[in-house]
Amino acid sequence: MKYLITGITGFAGPHLANLLVGEGHEVVGLVRASNGREQDIRDVVPDAVFGKLGFVYGDLTHLRSLDRIFAADKFDGVFHLAAQSHPPTSFLDPYDTFLANSLGSVNLVEAIATRQPQCRLMCCSTSEVYGDSPESAGEITEQFPIAPVNPYGVSKAAADLYVAERARSVKLPFFITRAFSHTGPRRGRNFSISSDAYQIARIEKKLQEPVINVGTLSSKRVIMDVRDCVKAYYLLMQKFTPGEAYNVGGDKVYSMGEVLDMMLGMRGLTVEKRVDPKLVRPIDIPVQICNTDKCRKLTGWKPEIPLTKTLDDLLTYWETKIQR
Repeated sequence: MKYLITGITGFAGPHLANLLVGEGHEVVGLVRASNGREQDIRDVVPDAVFGKLGFVYGDLTHLRSLDRIFAADKFDGVFHLAAQSHPPTSFLDPYDTFLANSLGSVNLVEAIATRQPQCRLMCCSTSEVYGDSPESAGEITEQFPIAPVNPYGVSKAAADLYVAERARSVKLPFFITRAFSHTGPRRGRNFSISSDAYQIARIEKKLQEPVINVGTLSSKRVIMDVRDCVKAYYLLMQKFTPGEAYNVGGDKVYSMGEVLDMMLGMRGLTVEKRVDPKLVRPIDIPVQICNTDKCRKLTGWKPEIPLTKTLDDLLTYWETKIQR
């Protein structure tokens, strides 16, 4: 099978590429500019895998560039991971967030529908579309109301709903995944857990005083490894029902403070934790607990990588990445 990955130079994209190549598939990554940016993923993509990847160049916000790609090459499926995915940034730049996430998804759908209507599409949405669901409501299922509380969530909800509508109205083989919190090697340092890991690595290398700037440590999330997350994406691509959405998430709830303490314990560090207003979201979601029965019953998927390994791999990633 031949798959296109949008967002291959992001966080989950390289891990998905590793999985797909390992399963014997042909993989092509969409890259925004032909300036060598694809080389950046080699921090998590081994040479043996990288040598098997192909790349095409285009911009999701430019329909003509996508039309050219789908006119020139044929794909069995598309994993649409590309996005402006940082909620705090969406408050600062809602326009570009909507441009990338909403209009970019519309353009991709249009290009596929016009050129290759048999091509399967996975649209990567987010748990942020559920908004601030109270803990008393219990586990969040796919039937929960779409009620985002930040511009990022709204932009992804628009794409999510549009893909579902196209699948049902035009009978296209499209589906949606709504991933809950996931982390691991290559996670951007502007995201909470990775920010803490990055600062721990800097403290270890004596590049930072033993003070970690933090956001809201009381926030609770189910956390899974990015490599478990992309495995769910792959398994769903084989068995999905068109127009359906599938939650993908971990099993256990942790507060951000608990996760930080786990990483500090792994490296034997004692630090001061200092709240940085810039790391506190204007509107925070106190807790998200997911129900992933729909995905699990369909595919047999479940998270397998322990959080301790995920965090250790993330710390090692930053310890290797940061140079003195």
